[in-house]
Amino acid sequence: MSTPSTRVLLDADQIARTLARIGSEIVERHPDLSQVHLVGIRSRGVPLAERIRDRIKETTGIEVPVGAVDISFYRDDVGIRADADDRIGDHPVVGETVFDGPIEGATIVLIDDVLYTGRTVRAAIDAVFDYGRPACVQLAVLADRGHRELPIRADFVGKNLPTQGAEHVRVRLQETDGVDEVVLIGGDGGAES
Repeated sequence: MSTPSTRVLLDADQIARTLARIGSEIVERHPDLSQVHLVGIRSRGVPLAERIRDRIKETTGIEVPVGAVDISFYRDDVGIRADADDRIGDHPVVGETVFDGPIEGATIVLIDDVLYTGRTVRAAIDAVFDYGRPACVQLAVLADRGHRELPIRADFVGKNLPTQGAEHVRVRLQETDGVDEVVLIGGDGGAES
């Protein structure tokens, strides 16, 4: 059995610059940040949301609320998909959904690590609307690898990564994995973040 090739696509410095740029784009699009809430999709979207919040605070002095949404019960493929990081077989490992303030009428910026089929984002939108009705929902992702199955696109994209179906994009973050990097795993090895 051959070992799949691994290639680093973004290192720690590139990730930091990319998140700073996403933060700047959010500020440009929303000069009045009073109604903006950053909501990370568990698990790696949460530390990304916190980092973007920190970049926004550095440049504007305003601390935007950060929340977290768990999509375990909103997925349409729990019985099909098994991630070593987030779930075991058919039994999802459930995390807490938290909003730092009311979301009624707010602008929610969902934040995730990789945009792939769009199913995770669809599940996150369903979860958000179970907690209230925001004015709008936008999406920010560190990496967009294509291969959409649903009509979903990101409003803020860190890096477009054209991939093949058999390749996998793995995001590793200091908070969850001890290192900051985005890697492309070729062939049939690895798992999607």
